[in-house]
Amino acid sequence: MSTPSTADLALQLKALHEAPEILRVVNVWDAISAKTVAALPETRAIATAGHSIAAAYGYDDGGMPLELALAGAKVVADAVDLPVTADLDDGYADPAETIRRAIGFGIVGANVEDRLRPFDESVARVSAIMKAAEAEGVDFQLNARTDAIVRGGDRPKSESIADAIARGRAFLEAGAPLVFVPGALTRDDVEALVEGLGRGRLSVIGAPGALPAADYEALGVARISYGPFTQRVALRALRDVAADLYGTGVIPEDTPALN
Repeated sequence: MSTPSTADLALQLKALHEAPEILRVVNVWDAISAKTVAALPETRAIATAGHSIAAAYGYDDGGMPLELALAGAKVVADAVDLPVTADLDDGYADPAETIRRAIGFGIVGANVEDRLRPFDESVARVSAIMKAAEAEGVDFQLNARTDAIVRGGDRPKSESIADAIARGRAFLEAGAPLVFVPGALTRDDVEALVEGLGRGRLSVIGAPGALPAADYEALGVARISYGPFTQRVALRALRDVAADLYGTGVIPEDTPALN
């Protein structure tokens, strides 16, 4: 079987975003985590967690250099034959060039956050990304993130949601397929966002305390991802087994064998 092209993988991811079923993407941060998740029969696409890649190299979230962010995404894309969408922070200094380079590494989608930059500047950056992807001949699946809620500060939640809707609509008009709104956890939040953006346009993060994925699907959410929480679960397992090894000193018998 021939390896699918980057353009083909982008169309696969687009179809998953547009399907009536919510797309669940389990975030990974290196080759082995990507291969582990990709081996599950339910996996249709892979998402990187920028926070997790940064943590693996000793950087704070949002502080990872561009070259390392792209290299980390490439490692994941090279490890699997599935569509890969990457967390590329805010797109860095030149988001269009960042996405152009990412496409060259086989990346077919990305989270790019607005960090609550001025409205027009944020929209212009989304537009530049989509034009760059079009020039590369790829139906790039930008998951345009607005930080209207998580960076909303002390303003009322209703104002943050209204801002998220205004920004999200502008991102959609600029060509972004999806709008990612972290911080939208409750049913009321999601209902308001779906009403404002349309069914099949909203992407959320399944943070602790979020609704079950099936509930988000029923509300019209297109995609749910899990950010750095998958790595945190893995690190908790490492911590727990390390603590046990300081006690019994024995690896559990049900530990998977090496391939």
